[in-house]
Amino acid sequence: MNTLEEQGILARAASPGLARASSEKKNKAINMLADMLGERQAEILAANKKDISAGVEQSLSEALLDRLALNPARLSGMASDLRHVAEMNDPVGEIFDSSVLPNGLQVHKQRVPIGVLGVIYEARPNVTIDIAGLAIKTGNAVILRGGSETINSNRVLVFIVKEALDQAGLDAGAVQFIDDTSRTRVAEMLKMHRHIDMLIPRGGAGLHRYCRENSTIPVITGGIGICHLYVDRSADLEKSVQVIQNAKVQRPSVCNALDTLLVHDVIAPELIPLVIRRLSTDGVVFKLDESASKYFKEVEGYGIDVTPAGPDDFDTEWLSLVMGVKVVPGLEAAIAHIEQHSTGHSDGILTQDEVNAQRFLTEVDSAAVYVNASTRFTDGAQLGLGAEVAISTQRLHARGPMGLPELTSYKWVIQGDYQIRD
Repeated sequence: MNTLEEQGILARAASPGLARASSEKKNKAINMLADMLGERQAEILAANKKDISAGVEQSLSEALLDRLALNPARLSGMASDLRHVAEMNDPVGEIFDSSVLPNGLQVHKQRVPIGVLGVIYEARPNVTIDIAGLAIKTGNAVILRGGSETINSNRVLVFIVKEALDQAGLDAGAVQFIDDTSRTRVAEMLKMHRHIDMLIPRGGAGLHRYCRENSTIPVITGGIGICHLYVDRSADLEKSVQVIQNAKVQRPSVCNALDTLLVHDVIAPELIPLVIRRLSTDGVVFKLDESASKYFKEVEGYGIDVTPAGPDDFDTEWLSLVMGVKVVPGLEAAIAHIEQHSTGHSDGILTQDEVNAQRFLTEVDSAAVYVNASTRFTDGAQLGLGAEVAISTQRLHARGPMGLPELTSYKWVIQGDYQIRD
Protein backbone atom coordinates (compact mmCIF):
# COMPACT_ATOMS: atom_id res chain seq x y z
CA MET A 1 0.00 0.00 0.00
CA ASN A 2 1.40 3.37 -1.02
CA THR A 3 1.83 6.13 1.53
CA LEU A 4 -0.51 9.10 1.25
CA GLU A 5 2.35 11.18 -0.13
CA GLU A 6 2.99 8.57 -2.81
CA GLN A 7 -0.70 8.47 -3.69
CA GLY A 8 -0.66 12.24 -4.07
CA ILE A 9 2.30 12.01 -6.41
CA LEU A 10 0.58 9.30 -8.48
CA ALA A 11 -2.65 11.30 -8.75
CA ARG A 12 -0.79 14.47 -9.74
CA ALA A 13 1.23 12.54 -12.33
CA ALA A 14 -1.94 11.05 -13.85
CA SER A 15 -3.78 14.38 -13.93
CA PRO A 16 -2.33 15.90 -17.15
CA GLY A 17 -2.99 12.76 -19.20
CA LEU A 18 -6.57 12.53 -18.04
CA ALA A 19 -7.06 16.25 -18.69
CA ARG A 20 -5.93 15.75 -22.30
CA ALA A 21 -7.94 12.57 -22.87
CA SER A 22 -10.58 12.64 -25.58
CA SER A 23 -14.26 12.59 -24.74
CA GLU A 24 -14.53 9.24 -26.52
CA LYS A 25 -11.91 7.61 -24.33
CA LYS A 26 -13.35 9.05 -21.12
CA ASN A 27 -16.86 7.95 -22.09
CA LYS A 28 -15.56 4.49 -22.87
CA ALA A 29 -14.17 4.17 -19.35
CA ILE A 30 -17.41 5.42 -17.79
CA ASN A 31 -19.58 3.04 -19.81
CA MET A 32 -17.27 0.12 -19.04
CA LEU A 33 -17.57 0.97 -15.36
CA ALA A 34 -21.37 0.99 -15.66
CA ASP A 35 -21.28 -2.45 -17.31
CA MET A 36 -18.97 -3.82 -14.62
CA LEU A 37 -21.39 -2.83 -11.85
CA GLY A 38 -23.78 -5.40 -13.32
CA GLU A 39 -21.18 -7.99 -14.23
CA ARG A 40 -19.56 -7.85 -10.79
CA GLN A 41 -22.78 -7.46 -8.81
CA ALA A 42 -22.30 -10.59 -6.71
CA GLU A 43 -18.79 -9.53 -5.69
CA ILE A 44 -19.92 -6.01 -4.80
CA LEU A 45 -22.94 -7.16 -2.78
CA ALA A 46 -20.87 -9.74 -0.89
CA ALA A 47 -18.46 -7.02 0.20
CA ASN A 48 -21.35 -4.72 1.09
CA LYS A 49 -22.93 -7.47 3.19
CA LYS A 50 -19.76 -7.54 5.32
CA ASP A 51 -20.05 -3.78 5.89
CA ILE A 52 -23.73 -4.07 6.82
CA SER A 53 -23.03 -6.89 9.29
CA ALA A 54 -20.23 -4.90 10.88
CA GLY A 55 -22.48 -1.84 11.04
CA VAL A 56 -25.20 -3.78 12.84
CA GLU A 57 -22.63 -5.08 15.35
CA GLN A 58 -21.45 -1.50 15.92
CA SER A 59 -25.07 -0.36 16.46
CA LEU A 60 -25.04 2.11 13.57
CA SER A 61 -28.28 4.07 13.21
CA GLU A 62 -30.95 2.98 10.76
CA ALA A 63 -30.18 6.10 8.73
CA LEU A 64 -26.50 5.17 8.39
CA LEU A 65 -27.31 1.55 7.57
CA ASP A 66 -29.68 2.71 4.85
CA ARG A 67 -26.99 4.97 3.36
CA LEU A 68 -24.52 2.11 3.53
CA ALA A 69 -26.69 -0.54 1.89
CA LEU A 70 -26.34 -1.61 -1.73
CA ASN A 71 -28.76 -3.85 -3.58
CA PRO A 72 -29.40 -4.76 -7.24
CA ALA A 73 -31.77 -1.83 -7.72
CA ARG A 74 -29.28 0.69 -6.32
CA LEU A 75 -26.45 -0.76 -8.40
CA SER A 76 -28.66 -0.50 -11.47
CA GLY A 77 -29.39 3.13 -10.59
CA MET A 78 -25.69 3.86 -10.16
CA ALA A 79 -24.98 2.32 -13.57
CA SER A 80 -27.78 4.34 -15.15
CA ASP A 81 -26.37 7.55 -13.68
CA LEU A 82 -22.95 6.71 -15.11
CA ARG A 83 -24.37 6.15 -18.57
CA HIS A 84 -26.19 9.47 -18.32
CA VAL A 85 -22.90 11.17 -17.47
CA ALA A 86 -21.26 9.53 -20.49
CA GLU A 87 -24.03 10.84 -22.75
CA MET A 88 -23.70 14.42 -21.54
CA ASN A 89 -21.59 17.06 -23.24
CA ASP A 90 -17.99 17.13 -22.12
CA PRO A 91 -17.39 20.52 -20.47
CA VAL A 92 -13.61 20.34 -20.86
CA GLY A 93 -12.48 22.65 -23.63
CA GLU A 94 -15.79 24.53 -23.79
CA ILE A 95 -15.30 28.13 -24.95
CA PHE A 96 -17.48 30.88 -23.50
CA ASP A 97 -17.57 34.65 -22.92
CA SER A 98 -15.85 35.40 -26.22
CA SER A 99 -15.14 38.97 -27.24
CA VAL A 100 -12.93 41.09 -29.49
CA LEU A 101 -11.28 44.07 -27.79
CA PRO A 102 -10.91 47.48 -29.49
CA ASN A 103 -7.19 46.73 -30.02
CA GLY A 104 -8.06 43.58 -31.99
CA LEU A 105 -7.25 41.00 -29.30
CA GLN A 106 -9.59 38.02 -29.41
CA VAL A 107 -10.43 36.90 -25.88
CA HIS A 108 -12.38 33.94 -24.49
CA LYS A 109 -12.57 31.68 -21.47
CA GLN A 110 -12.01 27.95 -21.84
CA ARG A 111 -13.03 25.25 -19.37
CA VAL A 112 -10.25 23.13 -17.89
CA PRO A 113 -10.19 20.43 -15.19
CA ILE A 114 -9.54 21.58 -11.63
CA GLY A 115 -6.70 19.06 -11.36
CA VAL A 116 -6.75 16.70 -8.38
CA LEU A 117 -9.80 16.42 -6.15
CA GLY A 118 -9.70 15.13 -2.59
CA VAL A 119 -13.00 13.69 -1.37
CA ILE A 120 -13.69 12.61 2.21
CA TYR A 121 -17.02 10.86 2.71
CA GLU A 122 -18.89 8.60 5.07
CA ALA A 123 -21.25 5.65 4.81
CA ARG A 124 -22.30 5.86 1.16
CA PRO A 125 -20.43 3.50 -1.21
CA ASN A 126 -22.41 4.90 -4.14
CA VAL A 127 -20.42 8.12 -3.69
CA THR A 128 -17.31 6.22 -4.79
CA ILE A 129 -18.90 5.53 -8.17
CA ASP A 130 -20.58 8.93 -8.55
CA ILE A 131 -17.32 10.76 -7.94
CA ALA A 132 -15.27 8.42 -10.12
CA GLY A 133 -17.62 8.92 -13.06
CA LEU A 134 -17.75 12.70 -12.71
CA ALA A 135 -13.99 12.98 -12.19
CA ILE A 136 -13.23 10.88 -15.26
CA LYS A 137 -15.64 12.88 -17.42
CA THR A 138 -14.16 16.21 -16.30
CA GLY A 139 -10.54 15.06 -16.58
CA ASN A 140 -9.82 15.31 -12.86
CA ALA A 141 -7.72 12.88 -10.88
CA VAL A 142 -9.16 12.09 -7.45
CA ILE A 143 -8.03 10.84 -4.05
CA LEU A 144 -10.87 9.12 -2.18
CA ARG A 145 -11.12 8.61 1.55
CA GLY A 146 -14.27 6.71 2.51
CA GLY A 147 -15.40 5.86 6.02
CA SER A 148 -14.43 2.75 7.95
CA GLU A 149 -18.04 1.56 7.89
CA THR A 150 -17.91 1.05 4.10
CA ILE A 151 -14.31 -0.10 3.66
CA ASN A 152 -15.09 -3.51 2.13
CA SER A 153 -17.53 -2.10 -0.42
CA ASN A 154 -15.15 0.70 -1.39
CA ARG A 155 -12.19 -1.61 -1.88
CA VAL A 156 -14.11 -3.63 -4.45
CA LEU A 157 -15.62 -0.59 -6.16
CA VAL A 158 -12.29 1.24 -6.49
CA PHE A 159 -10.65 -1.88 -7.88
CA ILE A 160 -13.38 -2.02 -10.54
CA VAL A 161 -12.96 1.69 -11.33
CA LYS A 162 -9.23 1.14 -11.88
CA GLU A 163 -9.96 -1.81 -14.15
CA ALA A 164 -12.30 0.31 -16.26
CA LEU A 165 -9.71 3.07 -16.58
CA ASP A 166 -6.99 0.62 -17.55
CA GLN A 167 -9.13 -1.19 -20.12
CA ALA A 168 -10.11 2.15 -21.67
CA GLY A 169 -6.45 3.08 -22.08
CA LEU A 170 -6.37 5.67 -19.28
CA ASP A 171 -3.99 5.89 -16.33
CA ALA A 172 -5.54 3.97 -13.43
CA GLY A 173 -3.44 6.12 -11.10
CA ALA A 174 -5.95 8.91 -11.68
CA VAL A 175 -8.14 7.34 -8.98
CA GLN A 176 -6.45 6.79 -5.63
CA PHE A 177 -8.11 5.24 -2.57
CA ILE A 178 -6.91 5.68 1.01
CA ASP A 179 -7.32 2.18 2.41
CA ASP A 180 -6.26 3.22 5.91
CA THR A 181 -9.35 4.27 7.87
CA SER A 182 -7.36 5.91 10.66
CA ARG A 183 -8.47 9.47 11.40
CA THR A 184 -4.85 10.58 11.26
CA ARG A 185 -5.01 10.03 7.49
CA VAL A 186 -7.72 12.69 7.26
CA ALA A 187 -5.53 15.18 9.12
CA GLU A 188 -2.65 14.33 6.80
CA MET A 189 -4.83 14.66 3.72
CA LEU A 190 -5.92 18.19 4.72
CA LYS A 191 -2.31 19.38 4.43
CA MET A 192 -1.65 17.92 0.96
CA HIS A 193 -1.94 21.24 -0.87
CA ARG A 194 0.94 20.32 -3.18
CA HIS A 195 -1.06 17.38 -4.52
CA ILE A 196 -4.76 18.24 -4.02
CA ASP A 197 -6.41 21.30 -5.61
CA MET A 198 -9.88 21.12 -4.05
CA LEU A 199 -11.22 19.25 -1.03
CA ILE A 200 -14.81 18.03 -0.79
CA PRO A 201 -16.00 16.59 2.54
CA ARG A 202 -19.28 14.65 2.50
CA GLY A 203 -20.49 13.77 5.97
CA GLY A 204 -21.74 15.27 9.18
CA ALA A 205 -21.37 18.81 10.45
CA GLY A 206 -18.38 17.78 12.58
CA LEU A 207 -16.43 16.59 9.53
CA HIS A 208 -17.19 19.78 7.61
CA ARG A 209 -16.15 21.97 10.52
CA TYR A 210 -12.94 19.99 11.03
CA CYS A 211 -12.03 20.34 7.35
CA ARG A 212 -12.74 24.08 7.26
CA GLU A 213 -10.68 24.71 10.38
CA ASN A 214 -7.69 22.52 9.53
CA SER A 215 -7.33 22.36 5.75
CA THR A 216 -4.63 24.17 3.78
CA ILE A 217 -6.65 23.30 0.63
CA PRO A 218 -9.76 25.15 -0.60
CA VAL A 219 -12.80 23.32 0.82
CA ILE A 220 -16.25 22.96 -0.74
CA THR A 221 -18.74 22.31 2.07
CA GLY A 222 -22.34 21.22 1.90
CA GLY A 223 -24.68 18.31 2.23
CA ILE A 224 -25.97 19.24 5.69
CA GLY A 225 -29.68 19.79 5.17
CA ILE A 226 -32.19 21.14 7.64
CA CYS A 227 -34.91 21.43 5.02
CA HIS A 228 -38.23 23.28 5.32
CA LEU A 229 -41.58 23.41 3.59
CA TYR A 230 -43.91 26.31 4.34
CA VAL A 231 -47.59 25.72 3.54
CA ASP A 232 -49.19 29.07 2.72
CA ARG A 233 -52.86 29.78 3.39
CA SER A 234 -53.72 29.53 -0.32
CA ALA A 235 -52.16 26.09 -0.87
CA ASP A 236 -54.12 23.10 -2.16
CA LEU A 237 -54.19 21.06 1.04
CA GLU A 238 -54.55 17.58 -0.42
CA LYS A 239 -51.75 18.15 -2.93
CA SER A 240 -49.66 19.71 -0.16
CA VAL A 241 -50.01 16.59 1.98
CA GLN A 242 -48.74 14.50 -0.94
CA VAL A 243 -45.68 16.74 -1.35
CA ILE A 244 -44.99 16.74 2.40
CA GLN A 245 -45.26 12.96 2.53
CA ASN A 246 -42.86 12.54 -0.38
CA ALA A 247 -40.36 15.03 1.02
CA LYS A 248 -40.33 13.32 4.42
CA VAL A 249 -40.89 9.64 3.67
CA GLN A 250 -39.57 8.79 0.20
CA ARG A 251 -36.03 8.45 1.59
CA PRO A 252 -35.75 9.99 5.05
CA SER A 253 -32.04 9.29 5.59
CA VAL A 254 -30.74 11.76 2.99
CA CYS A 255 -29.84 15.43 3.21
CA ASN A 256 -32.72 16.72 1.05
CA ALA A 257 -35.44 15.05 3.12
CA LEU A 258 -37.89 17.33 4.91
CA ASP A 259 -37.08 18.19 8.53
CA THR A 260 -39.48 21.01 9.46
CA LEU A 261 -43.02 21.77 8.32
CA LEU A 262 -44.23 25.36 8.74
CA VAL A 263 -47.98 25.91 8.49
CA HIS A 264 -49.98 29.14 8.12
CA ASP A 265 -52.23 29.53 11.14
CA VAL A 266 -55.39 29.94 9.01
CA ILE A 267 -55.10 26.41 7.56
CA ALA A 268 -53.40 24.75 10.55
CA PRO A 269 -56.66 23.36 12.08
CA GLU A 270 -57.33 21.41 8.89
CA LEU A 271 -53.86 20.66 7.55
CA ILE A 272 -52.02 19.47 10.68
CA PRO A 273 -54.49 16.64 11.44
CA LEU A 274 -54.35 15.61 7.77
CA VAL A 275 -50.54 15.48 7.85
CA ILE A 276 -50.39 13.58 11.14
CA ARG A 277 -52.92 10.98 10.00
CA ARG A 278 -51.27 10.45 6.62
CA LEU A 279 -47.63 10.39 7.67
CA SER A 280 -48.19 8.41 10.87
CA THR A 281 -49.02 5.40 8.69
CA ASP A 282 -45.42 5.67 7.41
CA GLY A 283 -44.03 5.64 10.95
CA VAL A 284 -43.25 9.35 11.16
CA VAL A 285 -42.61 10.74 14.65
CA PHE A 286 -43.79 14.33 15.12
CA LYS A 287 -42.08 17.05 17.16
CA LEU A 288 -44.79 19.67 17.65
CA ASP A 289 -44.07 23.25 18.56
CA GLU A 290 -46.42 24.65 21.20
CA SER A 291 -48.20 26.53 18.42
CA ALA A 292 -49.04 23.23 16.69
CA SER A 293 -49.76 20.99 19.69
CA LYS A 294 -53.38 22.04 20.13
CA TYR A 295 -54.29 20.69 16.69
CA PHE A 296 -53.16 17.20 17.68
CA LYS A 297 -56.36 16.81 19.69
CA GLU A 298 -58.11 16.22 16.39
CA VAL A 299 -56.25 12.94 15.94
CA GLU A 300 -55.78 11.69 19.49
CA GLY A 301 -56.50 8.02 19.96
CA TYR A 302 -54.70 6.92 16.80
CA GLY A 303 -51.62 5.72 18.67
CA ILE A 304 -49.49 8.33 16.93
CA ASP A 305 -46.04 9.26 18.22
CA VAL A 306 -46.17 12.98 19.01
CA THR A 307 -43.95 14.85 21.48
CA PRO A 308 -43.36 18.53 22.24
CA ALA A 309 -40.52 20.07 20.25
CA GLY A 310 -37.38 20.63 22.32
CA PRO A 311 -35.16 23.71 22.22
CA ASP A 312 -32.78 22.18 19.66
CA ASP A 313 -35.26 20.24 17.54
CA PHE A 314 -35.60 22.90 14.85
CA ASP A 315 -31.80 22.95 14.48
CA THR A 316 -31.58 19.19 13.95
CA GLU A 317 -31.11 17.36 10.66
CA TRP A 318 -33.14 14.26 11.47
CA LEU A 319 -32.07 11.86 8.70
CA SER A 320 -34.90 9.62 9.90
CA LEU A 321 -38.69 9.49 10.17
CA VAL A 322 -38.88 12.49 12.51
CA MET A 323 -40.44 15.81 11.54
CA GLY A 324 -40.84 19.11 13.35
CA VAL A 325 -44.09 21.06 12.93
CA LYS A 326 -44.64 24.73 13.70
CA VAL A 327 -47.54 27.13 13.06
CA VAL A 328 -46.68 30.64 11.86
CA PRO A 329 -48.85 33.72 11.30
CA GLY A 330 -47.76 34.17 7.71
CA LEU A 331 -45.04 34.29 5.07
CA GLU A 332 -42.83 36.79 6.86
CA ALA A 333 -42.66 34.62 9.99
CA ALA A 334 -41.96 31.52 7.89
CA ILE A 335 -39.07 33.24 6.12
CA ALA A 336 -37.72 34.46 9.45
CA HIS A 337 -37.81 30.92 10.87
CA ILE A 338 -36.02 29.54 7.82
CA GLU A 339 -33.39 32.27 8.00
CA GLN A 340 -32.71 31.37 11.62
CA HIS A 341 -32.71 27.57 11.36
CA SER A 342 -31.98 26.57 7.75
CA THR A 343 -28.57 25.30 6.67
CA GLY A 344 -29.10 26.80 3.22
CA HIS A 345 -29.71 23.45 1.52
CA SER A 346 -33.31 23.06 0.26
CA ASP A 347 -36.36 25.05 1.34
CA GLY A 348 -39.75 25.45 -0.30
CA ILE A 349 -43.20 27.02 -0.27
CA LEU A 350 -46.53 25.42 -1.17
CA THR A 351 -48.88 28.16 -2.36
CA GLN A 352 -51.29 29.33 -5.04
CA ASP A 353 -50.32 32.95 -4.40
CA GLU A 354 -47.85 34.09 -7.08
CA VAL A 355 -46.83 37.18 -5.10
CA ASN A 356 -45.96 35.08 -2.04
CA ALA A 357 -44.15 32.55 -4.21
CA GLN A 358 -41.96 35.25 -5.76
CA ARG A 359 -41.24 36.84 -2.39
CA PHE A 360 -40.20 33.45 -1.00
CA LEU A 361 -37.89 32.85 -3.98
CA THR A 362 -36.35 36.29 -3.54
CA GLU A 363 -35.84 36.28 0.21
CA VAL A 364 -34.94 32.66 1.00
CA ASP A 365 -31.23 32.31 0.24
CA SER A 366 -30.75 28.55 0.03
CA ALA A 367 -28.89 26.53 -2.58
CA ALA A 368 -32.22 25.16 -3.84
CA VAL A 369 -35.52 27.01 -3.39
CA TYR A 370 -38.81 25.38 -4.33
CA VAL A 371 -42.35 26.41 -5.21
CA ASN A 372 -44.92 23.60 -5.05
CA ALA A 373 -42.48 20.69 -5.21
CA SER A 374 -40.77 18.19 -2.92
CA THR A 375 -37.29 19.01 -1.59
CA ARG A 376 -36.24 15.51 -2.67
CA PHE A 377 -35.44 16.85 -6.13
CA THR A 378 -32.21 18.46 -4.92
CA ASP A 379 -30.16 15.75 -6.55
CA GLY A 380 -27.79 15.77 -9.47
CA ALA A 381 -29.55 13.01 -11.38
CA GLN A 382 -33.01 14.51 -10.76
CA LEU A 383 -31.90 17.94 -11.97
CA GLY A 384 -30.35 16.60 -15.16
CA LEU A 385 -26.71 16.53 -14.08
CA GLY A 386 -26.30 12.75 -14.27
CA ALA A 387 -24.61 12.30 -10.92
CA GLU A 388 -23.16 14.72 -8.40
CA VAL A 389 -19.98 14.95 -6.38
CA ALA A 390 -21.67 16.89 -3.57
CA ILE A 391 -24.39 19.44 -2.81
CA SER A 392 -22.70 22.70 -1.99
CA THR A 393 -24.38 25.06 0.47
CA GLN A 394 -21.72 27.75 0.20
CA ARG A 395 -21.71 30.74 -2.10
CA LEU A 396 -18.29 30.58 -3.77
CA HIS A 397 -17.52 28.69 -6.98
CA ALA A 398 -20.40 26.21 -6.87
CA ARG A 399 -23.81 26.02 -5.23
CA GLY A 400 -26.31 23.17 -5.03
CA PRO A 401 -25.69 19.82 -6.77
CA MET A 402 -22.17 19.82 -8.21
CA GLY A 403 -22.15 18.15 -11.59
CA LEU A 404 -19.79 18.41 -14.54
CA PRO A 405 -19.39 22.20 -14.99
CA GLU A 406 -18.83 22.65 -11.23
CA LEU A 407 -15.81 20.32 -11.42
CA THR A 408 -14.04 22.55 -13.90
CA SER A 409 -12.25 25.86 -13.73
CA TYR A 410 -11.34 28.01 -16.71
CA LYS A 411 -8.42 29.80 -18.25
CA TRP A 412 -8.33 33.01 -20.25
CA VAL A 413 -7.22 32.59 -23.86
CA ILE A 414 -5.99 35.74 -25.62
CA GLN A 415 -5.13 35.63 -29.33
CA GLY A 416 -3.54 38.53 -31.13
CA ASP A 417 -1.58 39.66 -34.16
CA TYR A 418 1.59 40.82 -32.45
CA GLN A 419 -0.17 43.58 -30.48
CA ILE A 420 1.81 45.42 -27.83
CA ARG A 421 0.46 47.44 -24.95
CA ASP A 422 0.77 51.22 -25.13
